[in-house]
Amino acid sequence: MCLTAFATTKAQTSNAWTTVYRQIEQSIRQPVFADRTFAITAFGASTANDAVANQAAINKAIEACSKQGGGRVLVPAGRWQTGALRLQSGVNLVVEKGARLCFSSDTKLYPLVLSSWEGLDMYNYSPLIYAYQAKNVAVTGIGVLDGCASNTAWWPMCGAARYGWTQDTPEAQSYGSRNALLKMSDDAIPIDQRIFGPGKGMRPQMIQLYECDGVLLEGITVLNSPFWVIHPLKSRNVTLRGLTIENSGPNGDGCDPESCDGVLIEDCFFNTGDDCIAIKSGRNADGRRRNMPSQNIIVRNCKMANGHGGVVIGSEVSGGARNIFVENCEMDSPNLDRVIRLKTNTCRGGVTENIFVRNVKVGQCKEAVLKINLVYEPNEKSQRGFYPVVRNVNIEQVNCNSSRYGAFIDGLTDSTNVYNINVINCTWNGVKEGGNLLRGQMKDVRFEHVKINGKEIKL
Repeated sequence: MCLTAFATTKAQTSNAWTTVYRQIEQSIRQPVFADRTFAITAFGASTANDAVANQAAINKAIEACSKQGGGRVLVPAGRWQTGALRLQSGVNLVVEKGARLCFSSDTKLYPLVLSSWEGLDMYNYSPLIYAYQAKNVAVTGIGVLDGCASNTAWWPMCGAARYGWTQDTPEAQSYGSRNALLKMSDDAIPIDQRIFGPGKGMRPQMIQLYECDGVLLEGITVLNSPFWVIHPLKSRNVTLRGLTIENSGPNGDGCDPESCDGVLIEDCFFNTGDDCIAIKSGRNADGRRRNMPSQNIIVRNCKMANGHGGVVIGSEVSGGARNIFVENCEMDSPNLDRVIRLKTNTCRGGVTENIFVRNVKVGQCKEAVLKINLVYEPNEKSQRGFYPVVRNVNIEQVNCNSSRYGAFIDGLTDSTNVYNINVINCTWNGVKEGGNLLRGQMKDVRFEHVKINGKEIKL
């Protein structure tokens, strides 16, 4: 899909919503599944089984369904222990009402697979639900996926005491794995030599859909992920609808589309320990080599509670991001840091452009309604000199009752790489610092019909 929109005037912004938005909406293909049903109990799954037995049975059901042309794999009511599951083409995993898939934290049940960790390519523990180069896959129903992560399972591997880490924790990313992976990217080490997994402490995602085409996640509740919750990676035609995502753990992003083309996220609820939605496209050298932007993405009718940001672009955005539309969302929490957040730095490079946000109602957020930060993570240990660009950001009718700042823009000091930022028809009350915080270099930052604490301001 190749759609462009450059918002420099009101007419062009209006055209983006009436034309480009509709083109994206109509182009996202949803998967269709054969009318066949495979019950996991027919393959030996039982609520009395341990995770090992059920993992084998459920994966057999998925494999049989795919080989016979696809259909529905049913998880009936009950509590089902399991390990890693692998979706295959043509399969809709249906988690029925009253069903709860409970994932073990035994790392032996998570084989090494090709994956990505914070935008860096590697082999790691399988995500709890994983699909690779599959076409037409889904997880639907009104049941629960429980990653069972806690301060005694998975989360201590982040290396932070507040998530249960102690000096006796056997593996943790803070023991050097994260920095080693960063260096492998900078040094262009081949991916097949980046072997992590046992002893490395790199927690897996809850759901990762790697190079898939035609994805549907609908209706389910997803809890307690070890790491990022939903991670579409280099995938196309992705729809997330009516999900409830609760995850208070470290790096607990709700949904992170990375280098994806054609994504619809609608009618979802997010309550997370990190960003609710974070759009990404690879980190540093890996992202630049991949050169796959995240593009043509719609977020609408969602609700956000806790999180570092409601809708975020970055920070792993080296491949760029463009044509992102956000509308008709509600956000409200004293523990929601920002509403719209764009974050990057000079390790990343990449261009973030054509961002359109309208009709967002905010009760309260902690820091800023709009934050654009080009100096994120200033002490990152990676090669620098790759200057990112943020341009053509359009915010309209985004209203908030309480925040510290209205807009907080942190540009570079030696280059004007933030420009054409348009904020129109917004009302920001309860702004504790009384206005905006703009620092660094930027140009063409326009505020029109914007009221802060009852006073109209213009830039």
